[in-house]
Amino acid sequence: MNTFISLLTTYYDEFIRHYGDRLTPDIRRAISAMRRCRTEQAGCAQWYCPHCHHDDRLPLGCGHRACPQCQQRTTSDWLARQEAKLLPAEYFMLTFTVPAPLRGLARAQPKAFYAVMFRVAASVLKDFARRQHSGISGFTLVLHTHNRRRDIHPHLHVVMSAGFYHPQRRQWHKGRKGFLFHHTALAKVWRARLLDAIARHPTLGLPAAPLPTEWVVDCRAVGRGLPALQYLSRYLYRGVLPDKDIIRLNDRQVTFRYTDSQTRQPATRTLPVVQFLWLILQHVLPKGLQRVRDYGLLHGSARTLRLTIQQMLLSLPTWQLSVKTEPLKATRDCPCCRHAMHCVGITRPR
Repeated sequence: MNTFISLLTTYYDEFIRHYGDRLTPDIRRAISAMRRCRTEQAGCAQWYCPHCHHDDRLPLGCGHRACPQCQQRTTSDWLARQEAKLLPAEYFMLTFTVPAPLRGLARAQPKAFYAVMFRVAASVLKDFARRQHSGISGFTLVLHTHNRRRDIHPHLHVVMSAGFYHPQRRQWHKGRKGFLFHHTALAKVWRARLLDAIARHPTLGLPAAPLPTEWVVDCRAVGRGLPALQYLSRYLYRGVLPDKDIIRLNDRQVTFRYTDSQTRQPATRTLPVVQFLWLILQHVLPKGLQRVRDYGLLHGSARTLRLTIQQMLLSLPTWQLSVKTEPLKATRDCPCCRHAMHCVGITRPR
């Protein structure tokens, strides 16, 4: 069993006594799903080996997106889909952050606040691209809610190509080498538009604490884009804290390691178990919130145009770019004869 889920099960009653009044319905649903993940309460899958006629029953996973036991396959699938969309162009990774006084909105109203972040960041990028060229570009926005210490620190990562497609000329332009947008100008527009959107929102409101006048938007080249996608995939579906980073459990204390963002050196953090559980669970996303969004050429509605551009630049036939893979069948190795077993049915408790 995953270490975090084991701690959640063991210290559940104590955790509810300390933090029960701060749990949202989304966090409660996530806790319920993770506690029954891969137990008899979730149901069982019936496996059969046609070679030696051995059958087996294995408990099912919960499938919740906050569960660290159920998202390994999701990571590889997402990375494969995004890699298939890559164009032979130079890519940049941008990071939109928010200052500390606004992070309370992420705790109080995460769904509304994150939706505003997505909408404003997309509008800023579209307007900057429109001023620089009259073509169509594409980018992917990915929401991260924590920093390296796993505190609340919402920010958006963007993977964006420097090239663009001119629809009238039907030409692909590579864009300026080594430069996408000026990060200082991006930060100023990002700050002004986000604060205006928060002030205009019917349920959100600007905090009383003073806000810094200078915000940070990072923009750096990442080659052909694949390294940036691989980096994002490692943090996207694996959970907030992987098991390998939990290095010690003793005296009702949890110690985990991380990389300090200032010194870039390994560091550790030790917390009481119930405080550690809350540190992780506060990052559960609201139901229905899509944390990865594609725009422009990477959007699903632009698939035909994107395949045409890939065919033009890579000199490959369209059928080779758009070939659809068959869905994989559920198989596992038989513990007796090592031949492939097949899932023949699922049993769920009443």
